[in-house]
Parts: sequence; structure tokens; C-alpha cells
Amino acid sequence: MPQPTTRVRPTGCPGYSQTLPREPESVGTARRLVRVTLAAWRLDDLADDGMLIVSELASNAVRHARSRSMRVTITRPEAVLVRIGVVDRSRCSPEFREPHEEAETGRGLALVEGLASDWGVDQLRWGKRVWAELRAKERS
Repeated sequence: MPQPTTRVRPTGCPGYSQTLPREPESVGTARRLVRVTLAAWRLDDLADDGMLIVSELASNAVRHARSRSMRVTITRPEAVLVRIGVVDRSRCSPEFREPHEEAETGRGLALVEGLASDWGVDQLRWGKRVWAELRAKERS
């Protein structure tokens, strides 16, 4: 399995990313990457929400993208802001919808919207990046 990639960002904190096979088992790997990254940044208080968010974004890529792989990214554009993204080669944007009470799926983006301070989709030439941001409490 490919190793995570690290890059230094303007905040001085490295960004982490890892290319994973587009398989259900990769969702657990994505969660671990988020948990370890947030622990390295001493932002453990964001770990539960971050792991739920990446689970939903990665699960959507597993279900709907048509490429063999997806890339999970975790960056820190500001000292108190973490951006979690999943990149795949599908150009189809996820659809936010209200699920029926009996539906077993369809609640993922509502969950992301409820947990994240912001979220969105960046269209790329060859696919898209679905991302969500978490804001940490300012430390004194």
C-alpha cells in the first residue's frame, strides 16, 4: 500500500495525503490517517468529527466514483482550521438530499454539513475534490 505523503504548508504544519484503493476497507485507513494527523497537530478534540466526515466522504467515493483509487487529504490552511478532502476521478458532484425516514443511505452529506464549519466541491480537470472544514477552538 502506498505511504502517506507529507508537504509543508504556509501555516508551518505539514499537510498529509494518501492514495487509497477505492474499496470499502480504505474508509478505515482514511479514518486512521485523520486521527493520527489531528493527534500530531494536537487537535485531538476534532478527531471524532474528522473521522466521521472522512468516513462519509470516502464512502461516497467508494460508492459513486469510477476510478480505481481515491486520495484523502488533510491540510491546515490556518492554525485553527483543518480541511479534510477526498479526491476522485469522477466529475459528478455529490447531491445533498433529504433522506426518507426508512432509507438506509443518503444521510452522509447532511451529517457532514452538521459537523463541518464549511464544506464544498472543487471541480478539477480530471475529477473533483469534496472537502469539509473543522474549526478548532482558539488557544490562548
